[in-house]
Amino acid sequence: MLNKTIAIIGAGNMGTSLIRGILNAQLTSAKKIYASGTRMEKLEKLKTEFGVHITTNNKDAAKRVDIVVLCVKAAVIRKVLEEMHDVLHKDQFIISIAAGVTTESMEKIVGKNIPIVRSMPNIASTVGLGSTAISFGKYVHEKQHDIAIKIFEAVGDVVVVGEQHLDAVTGLSGSGPAYIYMVIEALIDGGVKMGLPRDISTKLAIQTVLGSAKLVKESNVHPAILRDQVTTPGGTTINAIHELESHGLRSMLIDAVATATIRSRELSELINK
Repeated sequence: MLNKTIAIIGAGNMGTSLIRGILNAQLTSAKKIYASGTRMEKLEKLKTEFGVHITTNNKDAAKRVDIVVLCVKAAVIRKVLEEMHDVLHKDQFIISIAAGVTTESMEKIVGKNIPIVRSMPNIASTVGLGSTAISFGKYVHEKQHDIAIKIFEAVGDVVVVGEQHLDAVTGLSGSGPAYIYMVIEALIDGGVKMGLPRDISTKLAIQTVLGSAKLVKESNVHPAILRDQVTTPGGTTINAIHELESHGLRSMLIDAVATATIRSRELSELINK
């Protein structure tokens, strides 16, 4: 157990996922978690489900804890930090999931040499299969590195990157689920086009994507090698692959990641001005 008190500021979908993950991993107890939000109805559900403390006052939550986790959008990050400013102190540390807001920008707002960790989780964290990249501000020490990693490992896999790489992370794993949803949707429609009932096509498409990803992860074999293992000479798969390549599937996905990365950089520059 980390045995730390934790405030989840903005207990929406991602905040709720972190609470669930932290408790399932037994990193700390429910009585040491404070959840804040704007909707008391939702907070009451969190209290009922998890037994955590709840409040609509971010400042009240922050002053009670060792770790402040900001699960709020970039547009309100300054307002929330300024709201909590008087109670924040250097013995705490902050973890932010706000896209595009740099640790340097947050350090300037807080102005107390408080350690700040910046993270980019994705939506799969809500089912414990997330991909999270984290980077560290200049005041974060090694023990806090480990704590931040453990918190996000409770909802999936974690990689540590330099902060300059977080825009590319946004383009790949942050936006990536949307690309995969489109692939799944297209596979389903392909099955329907060829005569499969939609419910059966849906089940087969979902399991195909899930199983393929799990095989890549657990086998530690390059995807190209696994692809070759199901591609027989003159068979159905090689013909389908030729069709995909002729329409530029590989280039389109590469371009999608690049385009999302560039947009993330643009937004980050606007946010941090």
